[in-house]
Amino acid sequence: MAFDFFKRRSEEAGAIESKASAAGPVIAYHGAGRVAWSARDTVSLTRSGFAGNPVGFRAVKLIAEAAAVPLVLQDNQQRFETHEFLQLVAAPNGAQGRAEFFEALFGQLLLSGDAYVEAVTSESGAPFEMHVLRSDRMKVVPGADGWPVAYEYAVGARKHRFDVSGDEPSVCHIKSFHPQDDHYGLSPMQAAATALDVHNSASRWSKALLDNAARPSGAIVVHGKDGNGTLGPEQFQRLQDEMEAYHQGAKNAGRPMLLEGGLDWKPMGFSPSDMEFQKTKESAAREIAIAFGVPPMLLGIPGDATYANYQEANRAFYRQVVVPLASKVAGKIGDWLAQHTGEAVELKPDLDQVAALAVERDAQWARVSTADFLTVDEKRALLGLPPLNGEESA
Repeated sequence: MAFDFFKRRSEEAGAIESKASAAGPVIAYHGAGRVAWSARDTVSLTRSGFAGNPVGFRAVKLIAEAAAVPLVLQDNQQRFETHEFLQLVAAPNGAQGRAEFFEALFGQLLLSGDAYVEAVTSESGAPFEMHVLRSDRMKVVPGADGWPVAYEYAVGARKHRFDVSGDEPSVCHIKSFHPQDDHYGLSPMQAAATALDVHNSASRWSKALLDNAARPSGAIVVHGKDGNGTLGPEQFQRLQDEMEAYHQGAKNAGRPMLLEGGLDWKPMGFSPSDMEFQKTKESAAREIAIAFGVPPMLLGIPGDATYANYQEANRAFYRQVVVPLASKVAGKIGDWLAQHTGEAVELKPDLDQVAALAVERDAQWARVSTADFLTVDEKRALLGLPPLNGEESA
């Protein structure tokens, strides 16, 4: 009877101590393996998609360098020849000029979907330096209403907090559209991540194939007497040691294999032509280029005949990718700088100085100049110029 009492107490105690996760019943256990994709964070994508992939590297460099076009500043009355904003854009800081500054800015935006610019202001509140901050080190600090009130910049254990709750924010955040994130943008690198993995895997496979003298792997088949196709432990170990020592690695490429009686070499695996890995690699390269909006022809990717010639592809690249991106960034920086001074000015790309658009510009100027039913100011408005003052505008 006493034993039954202790048994019941033990069972009751065990029932009390047993614990289970509330999410346990909804967890699905999968036995099949999954495809191993690379990490999707900014640092990993930059390492594998920019520093470790020639197509991604060239696409980002091509856009970042092309988008650093000359800028103009104007208001409703005039286009400024000299202005403190133009001086700031021409020499953003002591270490970077205009081209280097905007190349870094566009590079951060393309690689992470976010770009951050810090303004160093004088005692009067006017900015006199601009610095591009690394987006992978920046963290948005939202307020009670969900809008950012600060940005936290971390380098190792050191952190700095930028307050942007006032009327003159010290940090300008430029981000790409992201349908599922309120504070961070979506980069083309993330959209092209799968194609980057395929392209990098094809390159590694090609390298491994070259290290093996461009020969696929195979198997050694044992033809023993009386149908006995097995090796003894000592024979198997000796054969394995010889294969590792004399027939593996780049230094042993092309070394002939000496097989004893009863052993036969049977090639296994597909040849490069059978696997068509080169076509797969070129297809992945085109997908990477498409994600960035760069015509594959400009990257030297074969098999693309969308445009009649290189000039048309280059013009479409500027019109569809470079100009919208440069206009977005210039407009955002212009509005941000105007918040510090209160001026109603507009910063935008000077398309008249873009050589790739010369044909379109000449056609537009000829079409507008021959329109006799338009006034001078109306013609200037169509060309993006401010109106003239006085009798010349009649």
